[in-house]
Amino acid sequence: MQSVTPFSSLRDEHELMTTLLALMKQEQLHLVAADIDAISDITVRKTALIGQLSQLAQQRHQALAAAGFAAGEDGMDGWLAATGETEAAPAWQALLDTTRAAKEQNRLNSLLVNKHLLHTQGALGAMRPAAQSGNFYGPSGQTTSNTTHRRVVIG
Repeated sequence: MQSVTPFSSLRDEHELMTTLLALMKQEQLHLVAADIDAISDITVRKTALIGQLSQLAQQRHQALAAAGFAAGEDGMDGWLAATGETEAAPAWQALLDTTRAAKEQNRLNSLLVNKHLLHTQGALGAMRPAAQSGNFYGPSGQTTSNTTHRRVVIG
């Protein structure tokens, strides 16, 4: 039986992170095209990938703790320095590089989402009737005013 080491899941983590990055790049294209249906589908797929990545990272953290290192990314540096795994450091660096690229892609996609949100809020604001002065009859037949009231608390 093969023992579980912090290196055991690195290839799988890198593969999943690469898939996530590719999905995020597709998401960017759909955000530019404002294809909401495609974005919804990608969101479901991204959520599943993130869940799998989380499980693999948790396994790696547990293996680090079992080996006497900090159960996190900091512990990985210590484990790499102490291990004899020749493929571990390049695999870890590839995962870190891909993760950084995914983080940057997420930042860019967030900017696009915010741009769409501002556009939508502007469109909704344009469709709202402007505040009108004058009196209107409400459902009770009583005169109502369409002005906004602000309460000010002093003291």
